[in-house]
Amino acid sequence: MKVRERALRFLLPADSDCWLALLRIGLGLVIVLYTWPLRSDWNYLFGGTGEGLASRRLFEALLSTQSPFVPRLGWLVFLCRQAGWEESFALSFAWSLLFAAGLFLLLGLFSRPAAITAWFLQLAAAKSGGLLSYGADNLITIGLFYLMIAPLPDRWSLDRWKWPGRAIDPRSLGLHRRVLQIHLCFIYFFGGLTKCLGVGWWNGANIWRALTLPPFDVLPTAWVASGSAFLPLLGISVCLIETGYAFLIWPKWSRQTVLIAVCAMHVAIGLMT
Repeated sequence: MKVRERALRFLLPADSDCWLALLRIGLGLVIVLYTWPLRSDWNYLFGGTGEGLASRRLFEALLSTQSPFVPRLGWLVFLCRQAGWEESFALSFAWSLLFAAGLFLLLGLFSRPAAITAWFLQLAAAKSGGLLSYGADNLITIGLFYLMIAPLPDRWSLDRWKWPGRAIDPRSLGLHRRVLQIHLCFIYFFGGLTKCLGVGWWNGANIWRALTLPPFDVLPTAWVASGSAFLPLLGISVCLIETGYAFLIWPKWSRQTVLIAVCAMHVAIGLMT
């Protein structure tokens, strides 16, 4: 009985909706910052074969061999063509919808429809982009999925004005947060485990390539070469931080340290690549 009670307390902790508001605002900001710089290049990146940098039709054809149900921008292009509109209009429409969804998430207005729209279009763009997508796109997709099914609206959203007396069960908020936390632990653990199985993270070769290969060679190669002795240490640190996160994020004595280490790792990645 005690085991059952502990499990329920762990899975259904009473929680506020502050984390949900931060998740909504953060993801809205990410979507806006993701789409706005691409406003003039969106059609070029996702144009069809022979028209766009990413050769969307090629990547979508390869994607169809894995599953015909994965969202892709080609679906929207097809629907627009049935209505007599060109591919360029469809792609511009997709960009406008995604950008608008990000703004609505920032404001907390029509939060759930905005989250669903942002999730679908961001996933479609990531899958249609093929080699132009990377790990951050997967994390954005995961975050938008959890926001899409979360008990919205939160206290900081404009939607709360429409339902001022609506109360959300604190245990429901706690459950959604806990599932997201557990999912994040799996992501870091298996990501770190995969790195541990590769030699490149132990001898620093992967760090070297990440810092010197275009277009991520922000630092001068001479600077990286001068500190090459520390590259294996950096690679091993990444492996330890990611695999250890799943276990060290829970105890109070290690939570703050591992959280600072993970945040510092991502900030360094953002600044140096």
